[in-house]
Amino acid sequence: MLLDDWQLTEDVDDFFARAGGFLRSRPALHNTPLTDIEKLRTRGPDAHGAGATLFGRLESGGEVRAILYRTPRGFLSVTPLSGEQAGALAAHLAGLGHSLSGVIADHDTATAFAKAWQRHTGAAPAPFWRTHLYRLGTLTPPQPRPEGGGRITGVKDREQVVRWCREFCVDVGEQSSLDLIDAGSWPDSRFGDRHFTFWETPDGTPVSMAAATSMVGGMIRVDPVYTPAHLRGRGYAGAVTVEVSRAALAAGATDVVLFADPANPTSNALYQRIGYVHVADFTGYKFAYGAPEAG
Repeated sequence: MLLDDWQLTEDVDDFFARAGGFLRSRPALHNTPLTDIEKLRTRGPDAHGAGATLFGRLESGGEVRAILYRTPRGFLSVTPLSGEQAGALAAHLAGLGHSLSGVIADHDTATAFAKAWQRHTGAAPAPFWRTHLYRLGTLTPPQPRPEGGGRITGVKDREQVVRWCREFCVDVGEQSSLDLIDAGSWPDSRFGDRHFTFWETPDGTPVSMAAATSMVGGMIRVDPVYTPAHLRGRGYAGAVTVEVSRAALAAGATDVVLFADPANPTSNALYQRIGYVHVADFTGYKFAYGAPEAG
């Protein structure tokens, strides 16, 4: 494919009008671009920080074959590409003088792009994030079901939701959201637009929490799922994940997805037991640029 097949723009509405059909064609695989771009469309470029956001679509035969977007924090997100396409894209963006903090994509695409970016810019890639993507198949509630039930959170629950999201960020090392929460910028964190559900014991005590994104392109993502450490191992996480997943299906979602840390075998086994099926692996790399030589 020709490099000119990549059409770049900073106009999110024009980009989505041309590439939205492609994104909606595989909503599970494209779940993060769908939610990120929808957030940028509704809240503007400050939804992920200050600065302009770059969008791009790869066209061939009059059809969109892949998309990219660079968040205001400088991370490139790109849908699956062949190794040759990833290398050509890295050369193209480097040649245009674009600056990147890193790349996030399916594992093969991210790795191929990171290696090519290093060749063209000298920036050393360092992996900082890996995850499994799961899509819900047949929802299978765990047995035995813990006592209690699910409850959609309200305004009065805000303090506890924020506190548990902060604890979640500490557990998984999610520094960017942690910084926003500590700065009092909850709406700007990735949790600010989520819909939260508690699992409560029969006496009304919250013991676990799960959240879901708004539906985009028929897709809802369950994110995050959190149980305080001293309450784990009692089935609460599975119960609240089933509750949120069932609500997503009832809302009409055709694709219900979630991410799981490969280093956490307990959560991966849990999600598979309740009906989630592995779809793909994703990787994120940060780019470290060499310091300029002293003159």
